[in-house]
Amino acid sequence: MTSADRPVDPDVDLRVPEQRRELRRYPWETLAAVSAGGVLGALARYGLTTAFPYRPGDFPWAVFWINVSGCLLIGVLMVLITETWRAHRLVRPFLGVGILGGFTTFSTYAVDIQQAVEDGAPRVALAYLALTLVAALAAVVAGMRLARALSRALMRRPAEEDGE
Repeated sequence: MTSADRPVDPDVDLRVPEQRRELRRYPWETLAAVSAGGVLGALARYGLTTAFPYRPGDFPWAVFWINVSGCLLIGVLMVLITETWRAHRLVRPFLGVGILGGFTTFSTYAVDIQQAVEDGAPRVALAYLALTLVAALAAVVAGMRLARALSRALMRRPAEEDGE
């Protein structure tokens, strides 16, 4: 298998030598972090969808809120580990790709839309399609803004306390 045949992390800029070396150095640790996080995220999602089931043709509120809350947390996480803290190299694979990737379920979103249409609920399908897309994108932006605002507030706080 040549390097061109191997999967590539979309967050790695192959034009940067240090990032290219990262792919060779840490694949097993990264895969383990993603896998462990994915198991935890998927178990949390499974627990929530089991606790809040929905019938065919109903609006799938459990999956909707899972995806929206996961997107909010992804927005928070990305700001924290890219702008606020210097995170360990496995934090993003474990939390972002693993836990939150396993928790959110846009494949189920697509299947739920198809199922609603097949069950004779095209309005539910259309509402779910549009509402999830808008809410998920808004949640990412809200998470990013929230994390930035909290970071700024926490950065100002020690300076204000020193002046008292």
